[in-house]
Amino acid sequence: MAELLQHWVTLQAEQAPDRTAVVLNQERVSYGQLETLSNQLARVLKEAGCRKGDRACLLLPKSPLAIVAMLGVLKADGLYVPLDPTSPAARLAKILESCENRWILASRASAPLLDELLSREPLQSSISVGWMGSERAEGENFCAAFSLSDLHRYSGAPLDYQNRRCDPAHILFTSGSTGCPKGVVITHTNVIHFVEWAKGYFGMSPSDRISGHSPIHFDLSTFDIYGTFAAGAELHLVLPELNIFPHKLADFIRRSRLTLWFSVPSILNYMAKFDVVRFYDFPLLRHLLWCGEIFPTGSGGDVLAEKARLVVPPGLGRRSVLSPGGRDHRASPSKSIQAKGACRFRRRAG
Repeated sequence: MAELLQHWVTLQAEQAPDRTAVVLNQERVSYGQLETLSNQLARVLKEAGCRKGDRACLLLPKSPLAIVAMLGVLKADGLYVPLDPTSPAARLAKILESCENRWILASRASAPLLDELLSREPLQSSISVGWMGSERAEGENFCAAFSLSDLHRYSGAPLDYQNRRCDPAHILFTSGSTGCPKGVVITHTNVIHFVEWAKGYFGMSPSDRISGHSPIHFDLSTFDIYGTFAAGAELHLVLPELNIFPHKLADFIRRSRLTLWFSVPSILNYMAKFDVVRFYDFPLLRHLLWCGEIFPTGSGGDVLAEKARLVVPPGLGRRSVLSPGGRDHRASPSKSIQAKGACRFRRRAG
């Protein structure tokens, strides 16, 4: 079992460095590239003053570079705080003040928002900026300490870590129903126990192609990212703009030849409402998982779940559905276990 979250990537890079780790459109990043880039970023951060326990906020769109940033912070013995780059500056400022971060890793897409954030004191004087772009950037209120172009000067070899399993890995902030976002500190061991269980229970392997539908600041992405890396599989990042077009989401599943899909139920209902999924449409999809919302009985999503169940030819293994409240969307007989928390996981032999 892994000791730290980043160990999964290191292990996969040692065993199969050329195997694809992350895919976004035509961009493919291998486990070897992911390992090297994140090791280099960790060394840059440490040389720039990042210490054990330092918080680094990620003001980045969902992308392979955002994954590199996560791993680089972990390998520098820090913990990362993913931010929603579409949120207003006032909300993000509350998060920055709450988590007392030392670093922000940002890119060109978030430059105006970063400038607005760092116009506030004491944020401007207490936070350093790392630029996840090729050219070092400057704004009215910030000057980046380094850019991606600096990474090549540093070794890509594995580092020694001070962190242990019980140390924090990242902080996820809730939507803040009271008006003030609340941070939840998640340790390495929290994620490792969940991912190791899920990997075994769902039979995840290097042959899997897994959706990365959720934003990186949303907790479902924890399974997408680290479940993929633990299995040595491929993570296929879903661009947010696809959510507007249900037929494009369905086409993404087809073209990416996904074997596992994980999202909130509303996305499945959306695809079902516009009837964009046909029977036998996803011949390789073995697992359809959802979580985070109620999946209403009799909803259009029931139809989609049934179609997804039927697309798997006999003999390809078990098909699994993760649903709130334990509702079984497949024909019995089924086996179920009660997981810790509000979700029940059911599976049926294929």
